[in-house]
Amino acid sequence: MRLTRHAIAVLLMLLLQSNSSSFRFLNKPEPVKGNPLPAVAATSPIAAVLYEEWALESAGLSKDAFEKAYKGFMVLQAKNRLNNCSLLTIVDYSLSSVQKRLFVLEMTTGKLLFNTLVAHGRRSGLERATDFSNAGESHKSSLGFFITQGTYKGSNGYSLKLRGCENGINSNALNRAIVMHGADYVSERFIRQNGYLGRSYGCPAVPLEQTKKIIDAIKNGSCMFLYYPSKKYFSRSTILNS
Repeated sequence: MRLTRHAIAVLLMLLLQSNSSSFRFLNKPEPVKGNPLPAVAATSPIAAVLYEEWALESAGLSKDAFEKAYKGFMVLQAKNRLNNCSLLTIVDYSLSSVQKRLFVLEMTTGKLLFNTLVAHGRRSGLERATDFSNAGESHKSSLGFFITQGTYKGSNGYSLKLRGCENGINSNALNRAIVMHGADYVSERFIRQNGYLGRSYGCPAVPLEQTKKIIDAIKNGSCMFLYYPSKKYFSRSTILNS
């Protein structure tokens, strides 16, 4: 009998919320947080179902951004790269900086934990980010998949280190000090005064008042995906093409 989209999504979420004995049978180590996703969830039809069931279009997240983020999330999990499999952070740089383009999703329920403003690098563009780089001193954002690391207090206050997962695309993130931090230029007030959001040196900076809550939620081994519909990136990404 053919399952409806809703039934598939419900079944998937039930599987995610249970401690399936099949994973123990396969002798795959469990991550620190979150249950492993069943292999069926890696297929694009399931990602499309979840996008619809979780009402992500109404939240403003593009379907292509979610489907690619989901695929990379699954790849990193399959390689045991994630310590926290319960969350997925997506920065959708296809959107204007005046829009809330940072999305933090709870992957067992589809709950949108955070949806807020996020900056791009000052040399990636003005209102919109269109140019990206992995080079030091480029002051541009990098695309692709990152794994969150630990926190520290630096010149920008409470900050989260990000490890780039893609050689030649974002692999210099740690050397470039590309981190998540709070900034006063990431605010509705700045947008009203200037017509666009303030820009960073390449960091995905977030509103000061939300910094600690967001960082504490996603730190220590969760997946972050910085998206832009770049054919060059899509063709080079070993994660998306795996």
